[in-house]
Amino acid sequence: MTEYLFQLPEKSTGTLQARIQEMMVSAILNHHVKPGMPLPSGRKLSTQLKVSRNTVVLAYQNLVDEGFIETRERSGYYVCEDVLSGYANTDAMPTKDEQHSSINWKNLFTIQPSHFTVVKKQQDWQRFPYSFLYGQYDKNIFPIADWRECCRDAAGISAIYDWASDHIDQDNQELIDQIHNKLLPRRGIFVNPDEILVTLGAQNAIFLSAQLLLNKDKTMGIENPGYVDARNTFLTQTKNITCLDIDEDGLIINDKLDNCDCVYITPSHQYPTTVTLPQSRRQALLQKASEQDFLILEDDYEAELTYNKKPRAALKSQDSEGRVIYIGSISKTLAPGIRLGFMVAPKAFIKEARALRRLMLKHPPSNNQYIIARFLQRGYHDSLIRKLSITLYQRSTTLRTLIDEHFPGEALTSHHGGSALWLKGPEGLDSRVLANELKNEGVLIEPGDLFFYPKEENCPYFRLGFSSLSEDKIEEGVRKLIEKVKQLTK
Repeated sequence: MTEYLFQLPEKSTGTLQARIQEMMVSAILNHHVKPGMPLPSGRKLSTQLKVSRNTVVLAYQNLVDEGFIETRERSGYYVCEDVLSGYANTDAMPTKDEQHSSINWKNLFTIQPSHFTVVKKQQDWQRFPYSFLYGQYDKNIFPIADWRECCRDAAGISAIYDWASDHIDQDNQELIDQIHNKLLPRRGIFVNPDEILVTLGAQNAIFLSAQLLLNKDKTMGIENPGYVDARNTFLTQTKNITCLDIDEDGLIINDKLDNCDCVYITPSHQYPTTVTLPQSRRQALLQKASEQDFLILEDDYEAELTYNKKPRAALKSQDSEGRVIYIGSISKTLAPGIRLGFMVAPKAFIKEARALRRLMLKHPPSNNQYIIARFLQRGYHDSLIRKLSITLYQRSTTLRTLIDEHFPGEALTSHHGGSALWLKGPEGLDSRVLANELKNEGVLIEPGDLFFYPKEENCPYFRLGFSSLSEDKIEEGVRKLIEKVKQLTK
């Protein structure tokens, strides 16, 4: 029986010894082996798993130390009799078929976010040779050695004593200092430390802002096309959405802003077109906000990813009235899975945002904050930004040249960097159909219909991201893209 029961987990990334422990613990806690049951000898299990006997013996010894198994003299290894004593007995609780439940969940929900329109990205995108998906990181650029060094520091005894304690609603002070002294000045922002709050990425900051500033009577202004998940977050609080027009220079400043209580914009690199809002429009927007008395959520999207030009200072740097709530993200330059960002706003707003964050999650994990602080302190983040900017510039140049020479449509020009290209196909092209057809060719693109509100049918727009696609793959990917566009628009 044990030949079928004990199989090493294929997806585990630990050592052989750790994988054996994982296998045994799983078998015990899932009731596949009962308390008091004998286990295979070290020799027998090592033969079955095709590993060394010493590896199995060391794994067994760790399980003995952890109280999962025990040794009996001249008899071998057994599952401890009381190993499940701390687990509730659920044998007497029959599992209810959800279909026969008396609860009508649909009538109980006040909102159903699962029904919102969202961008659904290919989960296994890495197996596609030509993935033009936005927002993915390149494992060949990620600074693994630097990151592991900072992680090792966080595992030191003194560090653990620091971040493992209850910080209630406070952030890591060293991280706040790095944001205050290093990240914000490069965006032209100079504030007090108590005007900074660490968040679980930009999305968390957007959610906190929506909760604090919106209700069913308030009107939210959003860019159209724009960031889908920001729009969905605002829709959880109000149905009064004003769509603000976008052109080749970003947000158009007009009378549509007048009835807004709050406006969400991405001025550094407009999402999804990547264009940068010029200085004249920034000044006009701030003046309009003052005259019409509305607040601005500035998502400083990909601000660090500039090419051969000096980045334009954040809108927040010109805010003399405290109307701009600034949202930044460290995940955008490091890796999306890190989920760490920050927001900057007047002290009164940060005080309430901190209190609300405490009700949701207290604060982002302190060990993660510790690691990021070290990563910033040692200059690894600055080094990564420089490397990313050079790499993305090269990829952008290659992609732009191919599109300009061969694509039978239009592409917006981004003069200030970014990691994507926004294109409009020829007349008659449906980018949703194009994406489905290209998928069979190993090419992934992002159709543009979902970025519009309401969703635009038969949308000719689509986005090509190049943050995770090496330069040598771009040419072949674009060739396949153009061939398919021509086929669909004959």
